[in-house]
Amino acid sequence: MQYFQPEIETMSVAEKKELQSERLVRMVKYVYDNQLPYRAKMDAIKLKPSDIKSIDDIYKLPYTVKQDLRDAYPFGMMAAPRRDLVRLHASSATTGKLTVAGYTQKDIDIWAECAARSLVMAGADKESVVHVAYGYGLFTGGLGMHYGAEKMGAVVVPASAGNTQKQIQLIADFGADIICCTPSYIIYLADEIEKLGLKPGVDIKLKGGVFGAEAWSEGMRETIEKRLGIRACDIYGLSEIAGPGVACDCQFKTGMHIQDDHFYPEIVDVDTLEPLPYGESGELVFTTLTKEGMPLIRYRTRDIASLNNAPCPCGRTSVKLNKITGRSDDMLIIRGVNVFPSQIESVLLKNTDVAPHYHINVDRVNNLDTMEIVVELSPSVSVDEVAHVEEIRRKLSSDMASALSVSAKITLVSPGTVARSEGKAKRITDKRKL
Repeated sequence: MQYFQPEIETMSVAEKKELQSERLVRMVKYVYDNQLPYRAKMDAIKLKPSDIKSIDDIYKLPYTVKQDLRDAYPFGMMAAPRRDLVRLHASSATTGKLTVAGYTQKDIDIWAECAARSLVMAGADKESVVHVAYGYGLFTGGLGMHYGAEKMGAVVVPASAGNTQKQIQLIADFGADIICCTPSYIIYLADEIEKLGLKPGVDIKLKGGVFGAEAWSEGMRETIEKRLGIRACDIYGLSEIAGPGVACDCQFKTGMHIQDDHFYPEIVDVDTLEPLPYGESGELVFTTLTKEGMPLIRYRTRDIASLNNAPCPCGRTSVKLNKITGRSDDMLIIRGVNVFPSQIESVLLKNTDVAPHYHINVDRVNNLDTMEIVVELSPSVSVDEVAHVEEIRRKLSSDMASALSVSAKITLVSPGTVARSEGKAKRITDKRKL
């Protein structure tokens, strides 16, 4: 079995808990001494660093939320002095201020190690050519995978996002065997590769990829693997904690292995915020155990998921993150029913008459929520086949109603109609918020 850091990745559960406890005790004191907003939270509940004696005491600590970061914009949440910071990243915001994260050199080195562990899970080694098609810049995706590939000694192609035809040329000419991008973009690349008549395994040498920054279904994974003949690994990260590499799944697909020597995970009830056991779905919460620049304790990510601690055949002993089903702030509430885009995607991928390119339009008419799902037909289906298209529409309407427990208008359009994204896919237009 291939590992990047076997002494950590296969550490016994007891050893891991001892390490996590040592690091949490040290981290809480560091944060209390150096991060004023979190010290105020602890003081408000009369909690002292000395009250935290092991990882089992983590539930005593108050949560951190994104608004805390925005209130402290730009540098109020930094624990390290400005002279020790070497990098600033920020996540985009549709409203309000950016959420800024500061990194010391040690933070960057740890992030690179975690990204390297993830790339190894996807099949990369020192002989690999890693094509990075995540965006570079304030978004953490591109630089995270870039430094991870360099850390393990692979060759990096810093393609960034955009210019799809050039991307395909570079993948073919440079013989890339690993690709890093969003799942929606790899589907787009697969479409374009097929249009160019290039053959996976012959013209395109890809054997694995790490895909993240969007929630995506197992059906989407199967589609990617079948069309390109690769191992498609789900990778997780967020700029506030660390970019991609916080967790990634291996070839056995038992869940994303969390690098829990650095990032301690919890799942809490969305309403009560009480911790939930393994297997139950709720909001994902992370505590950074080693971060210096902007450490965060019990940070509510807004991602909806569950954890599992079942043994993995790969031998890694870390707790695993099951697939993200959506974000609490991306969740649509349609006539009182919770709907995630990943649920819609799962239905579409089971129907060979349509492509996995879609857009959701939500509106409110006469005080009633409406939802339209615009879906591309498969290239094998002509829009002129009126009876067949209507049959497809009726079946999709029925399948969606069954899966979502709410009705939706299905609009079928010609291939290539739905706008493509070379970064994160923009799946939803909610006119109720406009």
